[in-house]
Amino acid sequence: MSVAKVIELTTSSSTGIEDAVKSGLAKCAESVKNIQGAWVNEIKVVTDENGNIREWRVNLKVTFVVK
Repeated sequence: MSVAKVIELTTSSSTGIEDAVKSGLAKCAESVKNIQGAWVNEIKVVTDENGNIREWRVNLKVTFVVK
């Protein structure tokens, strides 16, 4: 029998959504083993006073198997 756990984390990037997801998963993998996948739960952008995107933020739900 396998048991999986889901944790939620927020990560950001000035480059884009994909970079935010990749860097968030890489950082998470430093302390969490057996990551099986992730859902992008929410996307947010931070803008400057002219409406230009400064930062992409994503909320991830990361699933891993508990051993």
